[in-house]
Amino acid sequence: MRNLIKGKSGESSELQVGYTKSQEQHKEGDIWEEKGKKWIIKDGIKQTYTKLDEVKKAAILPLFCPSCGGIMKKRNDTKMYNIHKMCFDCVVKMEHKLKIEGKYEQYERDMLANNAEDYINDLESYLLEALNSSNDQFVSEQGEVERWKGGLDKEKVTEELKEFFDDHKKSIKEFRQNDKT
Repeated sequence: MRNLIKGKSGESSELQVGYTKSQEQHKEGDIWEEKGKKWIIKDGIKQTYTKLDEVKKAAILPLFCPSCGGIMKKRNDTKMYNIHKMCFDCVVKMEHKLKIEGKYEQYERDMLANNAEDYINDLESYLLEALNSSNDQFVSEQGEVERWKGGLDKEKVTEELKEFFDDHKKSIKEFRQNDKT
């Protein structure tokens, strides 16, 4: 309106500032941080990047076997991919090759020993955590808080558990190195 009254109808009435945002050029696979968020370029598309991307990638079954390129749709493909990162047919071929070379017994022994070690480690951590948790008070059925005294000598039980698990770990190590199954 001011410009119309003054007779300057063709002029701009807004103030303009000459600021242009700096543009960063990123390539495929680049990771950068912008406004507190991490970004990555995947397949030419800008995507957010989280710490769990690797976990998601490992947990999702691909459509094609990374080893042979075949379609992974068979019943055992999921299980074998989680263990060996290849399809069931490739695992069968790999194990057949190991049998021919005479290395299958060691492979089988290592697989069994790894499973036993994982089980022992999980059980040890669970029992030690349960032992060290505070269980000195309980709530009865009537809603009263009961405080119990006495109980286990935690240091003694912890020491016995560690000895027990160390013996089992030692026997697993011997099993792994033993030539007879």
